[in-house]
Amino acid sequence: MIGNERLAVRKTYKLYLGGAFPRSESGRTYEVHDAKGAFLANAAWASRKDARDAVVAARGAFPKWSGATAYNRGQVLYRVAEVMEGRHAQFCEEVAAGEGLSSGRARAAVDAAIDRWVWYAGWTDKLAAVLGSANPVAGPYFDFSLPEPTGVVAVLAPQRSSLLGLVSVLAPVLAGGNTAVVVTSRERPLPAVTLGEVLATSDVPGGVVNLLTGDAAELGPWLAEHDDVDAIDLTGAPAERAMEFEREAAGSIKRVLRPPAVEPDWSADPGLTRMRTFLETKTVWHPKGF
Repeated sequence: MIGNERLAVRKTYKLYLGGAFPRSESGRTYEVHDAKGAFLANAAWASRKDARDAVVAARGAFPKWSGATAYNRGQVLYRVAEVMEGRHAQFCEEVAAGEGLSSGRARAAVDAAIDRWVWYAGWTDKLAAVLGSANPVAGPYFDFSLPEPTGVVAVLAPQRSSLLGLVSVLAPVLAGGNTAVVVTSRERPLPAVTLGEVLATSDVPGGVVNLLTGDAAELGPWLAEHDDVDAIDLTGAPAERAMEFEREAAGSIKRVLRPPAVEPDWSADPGLTRMRTFLETKTVWHPKGF
């Protein structure tokens, strides 16, 4: 207290790795400002070592998450939406400050982000029916093609849309049973940090999602060439370096989702493209009984 005025409790913004909130191993931080240039907070600046730790955590969480039933994954993703709803006001404040939106537009963006989790939650147990098939074959066999998760997906999140864009690239990765290492928006990381707190207090197992605040230009090349990363979404990559990241990814034969030519309308119907991109098709032959 100073006189009759209470001092605010300042928040320490950290990474979200393996279900915990460590500081960057490098000890680096950077200043986060609002859309008008006013100081908001100091955020952790993730290093390559932090990214390596995130990949290890994602790989460790993959068997349990991919092995869960599709229905259960849908329940977990729906729970994320429930917890976000309870922190609606905080998300609105952070989105408005970071993106320079009016309170009404910020509220609409947060509503859309929560609804996006619900939309993907509803798709988890329908993907096999829509993307799979029973194939006609010449012979006494059943032949089925089924979608399976690719594995560990690195995601360079959109730089401008700090929450709705982030959810729109993260949720489809999880819906298909993959685990994720996400590099958040550098200039607007605070909604992502709060999302990490939501994930930690929902039913998402530790390591399924790992959030790194920092610079996609620094972490992108290393994630692209990492042998234990199975796919990479370059949506938030610097335009002038996206091709470089794609070449790095080719060294370990990754699935690559290229960045869009222009910033997408994240409020539009997302379709199935992002989920399909990070799924493999497994074909199974089984003899018919006689």
